[in-house]
Amino acid sequence: MPQADPQQQSRFSLVTRKVEAELCRQRMASGNGVFHLDSPAFGDGDLIPLIHTAESLNLSPPLRWAGAPAGTRSFALIVDDPDAAGGHWVHWVLFNLPPEQRALSAAQPQSLQLANGARQGCCWGINHFQRTGYQGPLPPEGELHRYVFQLYALDESLLLPAGSTASDLRDAMQSHVLADASLIGLYGRHQGE
Repeated sequence: MPQADPQQQSRFSLVTRKVEAELCRQRMASGNGVFHLDSPAFGDGDLIPLIHTAESLNLSPPLRWAGAPAGTRSFALIVDDPDAAGGHWVHWVLFNLPPEQRALSAAQPQSLQLANGARQGCCWGINHFQRTGYQGPLPPEGELHRYVFQLYALDESLLLPAGSTASDLRDAMQSHVLADASLIGLYGRHQGE
């Protein structure tokens, strides 16, 4: 069996240590109040995959977050398109996510209230399409739009009924936001498709 080159082993070990140090730094940052939101499906400022758009399966993308401040009692999420012709166009409203929750899997249901379990009590709001749940991007042909996923850490659960609007949610959480984190995805429709 051939022996590994000691120089190559040393370089591999150095790279491994650098990766481990970066992961450790990220874990420490998320524990030090750096509230952040990301998605395994796309990076901040990247294109949203077709599967998460109204041109395709219209599945909500997976989301995950970390670094919520102490005292967080619930989370709220609003997704909107600030580039829409009439101003902000709301695509998703979700509130009263429990404080221990740190992710949403892809393809969330469209019901007014999520099923029992880890997300019990979490409520959907009404988007600008007059529907509950996620509605994926579908900008006019030839236009590239931004879709802002804004997650709020709140100091309490909100006394809002399922089916509330983004405006209702913003009013209710106005003095209860401890921190917020955002993720921006981009999408432009394919010409002639």
